[in-house]
This record gives sequence, C-alpha cells and structure tokens, in this order.
Amino acid sequence: MIVNGVTLEVDLSGAVYWPEYRVLAVADLHFEKGTSYAPRAGLFLPPYDSRATLEALSDVIARREPEVVLCLGDSFHDTDAGQRIDDQDRTRIRQLTGSREWVWIAGNHDPELPQGIGGKRVEEIAIGPLLFRHEPQANGVAGEIAGHLHPCATVRVRGKSLRRRCFASNGVRTVLPAFGAYTGGLDVFDEAFAELFPGGFDTWLIGRDRVRKIPASRLRQPAKSQAQGENDEQPEAAI
Repeated sequence: MIVNGVTLEVDLSGAVYWPEYRVLAVADLHFEKGTSYAPRAGLFLPPYDSRATLEALSDVIARREPEVVLCLGDSFHDTDAGQRIDDQDRTRIRQLTGSREWVWIAGNHDPELPQGIGGKRVEEIAIGPLLFRHEPQANGVAGEIAGHLHPCATVRVRGKSLRRRCFASNGVRTVLPAFGAYTGGLDVFDEAFAELFPGGFDTWLIGRDRVRKIPASRLRQPAKSQAQGENDEQPEAAI
C-alpha cells in the first residue's frame, strides 16, 4: 500500500508496518470491551478479549520487530477499563510498552489512560509525510493514517457473501481496521467513508491467510440499514 508517497505493509493481523522508520501502527484495541457489557446491558461475554488482543499484538510485534508502536486511539474501551483489567494482562501491557518506544494516541473512548501502563500519550503524531491520529477528518491532510471507523467490506466468493475487516485507502489517506478481538465493523459504503474518499478508494481485505487488494467497485454493497449499522456497540468477533 502506498500512502502519500510512503510504502506501507499491511499485515494479516490488521496492523500496518512502515519499514523505513520501523513503525508499527494498530487501531482500536478496545481492551476490556467484554467486561463493559455486564454492568451496562446485563450481557455477559467471556472476559478474555483483552488477552486475545494482547496475544495478537505480541505476535505481530515479534514478527515485525518495530522500534516504535503507535496505538491509534480507543485502545481502552472506556475510562474504567484500567480498573477492570486482569493483573496478568496489565503486566503484559507494561512489558510491551517497556520493550520499545510506545505511543498511545487519545481516542473518543479513552481520552485519559489508566495509570502505570507505560508509554506516552499524545493527541496525534506526525512522522515524515504521515500523520497518525484516531479519528479521520473530512478535510484531513494528505498522509493521514487513522482508525475509529472499524472498516469492513463484503465480497461474493463462490456464491457466498463474505464480510471481512479491511484497510481502506485512496493513496492519500488510510483508515485501519479495528484490531481488538471484540470489535465490530462499519461497512465501507457507509456515508462516513464517502466524505473521506469522494473520488473512490481501494480496500485490502483481511482473509484467513492473506490480505487481498480489492477495488471498491468489486465489493458488494449492503442494504442501507446494514451499511449504516453501529460500528462499536455490537460484540462481533474480528475475523
């Protein structure tokens, strides 16, 4: 994937890697999303999403060996997530943040970070010709790399519709898929993406064993009600 003249490597995990600067970026980890449902909606989900997300994050870090890790906001599902997280998971986060330069970008779910997790917090960060932030802006600058929208797309394969997380990009800006284990997705044909990519875009769909570049023209457009479905409140496991 090329964004604002920069070559980025899309990873099967949902991360993006910038070899030149050895930067790894992930979006929307949503630690402790599972435990947020019981008190709020009386819905019990197995409280292991943080651990699954940490395992996936540890794996991609081991494979890519970045010098810098950028978490593009909504790393924690809410402001009380730090109080609910398991001690073992908290320790694992501290181990990761202490092993390299680690940057937490503030999101709408986590304007403040839990105490004692390591790393540094910023609103956004510019590195070379790229700008990393949480929420993409309609009038955003060239080189914007963001999350927030949890992009997904649907393709038809052998007569079946397959819905997958995806990267969405027009070569000027990119929206990363949600990395968290319990994060849902917003279809790329939702109007939220239309204002970001008025001239069209491509997607990189995350399959079981590889990431495929698929132009938007080859995607299946869902019904309006589905395309505009909530991207952040349904406990849907990431594929």
